[in-house]
Amino acid sequence: MESTVPRTPLAAAATPAPDPRRRALLRGLAALGMIPAAAPLHGANGWPARPIRLVVPAPPGGGTDLFARTLAAALGQALGQTIVVDNKPGATGIIGNDAVAKASPDGYTLLFTYAATVVINQTLQPKLPYDGLRDLLPVAQIGAGGNFLVVTPEFPARTLREFVEQVRKRPDTYDYGSWGIGSGGHLTMEALGMQTGIRLRHVPYKGVAPILADLQGGVIKAAFVDTSSSLPLIRAGKLRALAVSGTRRAPATPEVPTMTEQGYRFDTDSWYGLFAPARTSAAIVQRLNAEVNRLLADAAMRERFLQLNMGMAPARTPEQFARTVRADVAVWGKVIQANGISVD
Repeated sequence: MESTVPRTPLAAAATPAPDPRRRALLRGLAALGMIPAAAPLHGANGWPARPIRLVVPAPPGGGTDLFARTLAAALGQALGQTIVVDNKPGATGIIGNDAVAKASPDGYTLLFTYAATVVINQTLQPKLPYDGLRDLLPVAQIGAGGNFLVVTPEFPARTLREFVEQVRKRPDTYDYGSWGIGSGGHLTMEALGMQTGIRLRHVPYKGVAPILADLQGGVIKAAFVDTSSSLPLIRAGKLRALAVSGTRRAPATPEVPTMTEQGYRFDTDSWYGLFAPARTSAAIVQRLNAEVNRLLADAAMRERFLQLNMGMAPARTPEQFARTVRADVAVWGKVIQANGISVD
């Protein structure tokens, strides 16, 4: 592993009794604006003392929701508190992200999201109601991988190359779905179009679950979807996965090659991440990071995530995850700007 963060059971650690004079001084400094008013006076001691809300900027039933609930159950047990999943879909993650960015930085409101909501929106959405790099604090990276390009069973293609050839013969004929304008699925198809010249009509959805429903209903013939919620349909033969984006094959579907392996270079990984409002105490962030990394190293949890088709990533500190976020913002920002992609 790149870095392993030791478990630090802060709630159980022995701490000296708080000094009333020091507390009064800190409150006075906060009142004068010399320290943030919400800055914890004693780190994470006593946290968490009540249930935690985990905001998920995606609808129930999709891959993001599945992973969020899996993590919430295990993390809540580790912390000794209930973690309540609060789905806030819409606007390519902006609604949910905004709710967390503006929440109190007390450790009781957290965000579980996918890369695009933070990385792509930072450039694509010039009028965000928050600053993703300033107002959302990276806590822990969870997984790394890509998304499936899937088609319905009757679509005349069994490989990505055959898909490109079929669409090239009938430009602007096929509709494809993604989970929103500027989403990872949308920009990946745009990147494929840049390499091949193919043109499809984009149909944006609020999440992956409605995409899967419309694929089964024949409303659309192709889509980019996550590698988890689509897995039962692929295994049942109701969808066909032609390729996976990212740098690696998905663990539960090793028969599905990457886009790069099929001759169309795409080497950016997707990930899930846990974030907190800016100014959340470093002690709480470190506690969360340590617990998440410990859970991801647990054999049973790793097996569960592999069953959900998530590629595992090395454990990362909050600082390492923050560097990943900033690097990905730079990469996707160049793609968006170079191709003049904008939200109408």
